Amino acid sequence: MSPMRLLVLGAIRQHGRAHGYQVRNDLEFWGAHEWSNAKPGSIYHALKQMAKQGLLIAHDVAPSSVGGPPRTEYELTERGEEEYFTLLREALTAWDQKIDVLSAGVGFIVDLPRDEAIALLKRRVEALEGWRRTVTEYYTPGEGPERLGHIGEIMNLWVCTADAGAQWTRGLIERLENGAYVMAGEGEPPCTVLPDGVENPYAADRAESPAEPPAGAPAETP
Repeated sequence: MSPMRLLVLGAIRQHGRAHGYQVRNDLEFWGAHEWSNAKPGSIYHALKQMAKQGLLIAHDVAPSSVGGPPRTEYELTERGEEEYFTLLREALTAWDQKIDVLSAGVGFIVDLPRDEAIALLKRRVEALEGWRRTVTEYYTPGEGPERLGHIGEIMNLWVCTADAGAQWTRGLIERLENGAYVMAGEGEPPCTVLPDGVENPYAADRAESPAEPPAGAPAETP
């Protein structure tokens, strides 16, 4: 699973309606361009693809008051809302995804009710523990990896990764159980998106980047 769809859907959902530049601005504000493939071409490509797939509605709007070309604003459809939560739940439960997918899931975890988020994370711990048991059928950590030669180092890496992942997840579960963060249905969530027109202090270099890619320009594949 690529985190791109989850990130883009989540960003648009927080605005209600958003154009590509706003989505890019938000992802850079969150630092997603540093830990994922959330690059400009990938963002615009994902927007167009998901609009074709019926996950987004594309609205053509007039140019902004400060000038520039007409923009397309996107809004989640009912299918897009369902896809967003499917991807979010998958990101929080899967043990074998890359760190960018888990990071995206944690970034939107407050969109879930507290009890559901805790239950999903507990499933993640169970999956990690199951993976660890599978590895230790062939490798006993206490005996050291050398017994299996250098291949034992791979199994030792897997065990350490499972242990670290489970420990981190249990810590997040404990914080949620103790009332950390404002979850869905508990009140007004914190605003984590930039209002349109507000300068992003974490933006990547945009000296040669237009607000929208020119027509016919090649797009990166997410």
